[in-house]
Amino acid sequence: MNLKKTINKLHLWLGLSSGLVVFIVAVTGCIYAFQAEIKELTYPFLSVEPQESAVLPPSQISEIAQDVYPEGHLHAILYPTKEKSAQAIFFSYGEGNDHYQIAYINPYSGEVLKLKDEYADFFRIVLDGHFYLWLPQEIGQPVVASFTLIFLFMVISGLILWWPKKKKNLKQSLKIKWSGRWRRKNYDLHQVLGFYAMTFALVFAITGLVWGFMWFRDGVYFLTSGGDKFVEYYNPMSDSTQTYQGEIPAIDAVWLKMKEEYPDAEWIEVHPPEFEGSALAANANPDASTYWKTDYRYFDQNTLEEISVDHFYNRIEEATIAQKIMRMNYDVHVGAIAGLPGKILAFFLSAIIGSLPVTGFMIWWGRKNKAKKNKEIKVKEKPELVEA
Repeated sequence: MNLKKTINKLHLWLGLSSGLVVFIVAVTGCIYAFQAEIKELTYPFLSVEPQESAVLPPSQISEIAQDVYPEGHLHAILYPTKEKSAQAIFFSYGEGNDHYQIAYINPYSGEVLKLKDEYADFFRIVLDGHFYLWLPQEIGQPVVASFTLIFLFMVISGLILWWPKKKKNLKQSLKIKWSGRWRRKNYDLHQVLGFYAMTFALVFAITGLVWGFMWFRDGVYFLTSGGDKFVEYYNPMSDSTQTYQGEIPAIDAVWLKMKEEYPDAEWIEVHPPEFEGSALAANANPDASTYWKTDYRYFDQNTLEEISVDHFYNRIEEATIAQKIMRMNYDVHVGAIAGLPGKILAFFLSAIIGSLPVTGFMIWWGRKNKAKKNKEIKVKEKPELVEA
């Protein structure tokens, strides 16, 4: 058996074994592509009537939110643009009280517009399918990551199998023969669409694997940084020898500083200290349609002095090339890095990728049935032995 036949066998059996997972991941990715735009149209509590009066500071927003959801751990308060509601984000994971709730609050009046369980949101359910196949995270995450690795091989092996032996056949390999029988059309849909989607499928697979396996993430960072080690996120510590002396709450002071330094930001988010003694975190994003340009900053909760960090959640101007690549991973994965056209492209490419396991299965099933029918015909045509 030559190399191409071996690759063909591997492509077939790995494709059959991973097809359902690839289909689910692709279709859920397809649905999730426009989740932000759909929410804008269907969630009225995201918007408020802009007013000339000042918005309530984080200390007041947090008090209002805690009254509505007293058992929650307040993770952050997010201020989008002036026509949007403020968001008090409650989040806790792995501490026996897992929750993810957002209180949407009118930042001018303090009215609570909605307390929403984000785990029950339709798009969160879709995302859980995309990340974990709706299994417990500790099971689903490595399963999806492993099949993504198989998919990466499938894309590369598919290119090898697609590559025509002769240059004169190249043109034919780039077109679907719509006039052919359904088996020929199905074969072309698998081969031709698979070829056109190949580059983007590699991008989807690689960016997905950055989340899927820490060793893969660390390897990408090592290569792109020229040998540096990936630094995990951490919240720096404040100076415990000092006591805050400000006239307004420290979180309000940080928020006002961020507003002054980022007047055109499309969102500003402030985080209370995650644990006793940790810093106040804040971030500002100039473009709410993406994440990678966000400035992440940390302030001593006692002195309000800025604290620098060496992980990639830092100021964008301080980020290295490798850190910027890590920052871009999500935006590249969902196509948002190229704006709305990128999302549209990601939508159609996800649909094509979702079709490949289906057309591939039909190719295998058709060949199997054809071989079975040919065998039956040969048996019928075989002359019967006449007893002497």
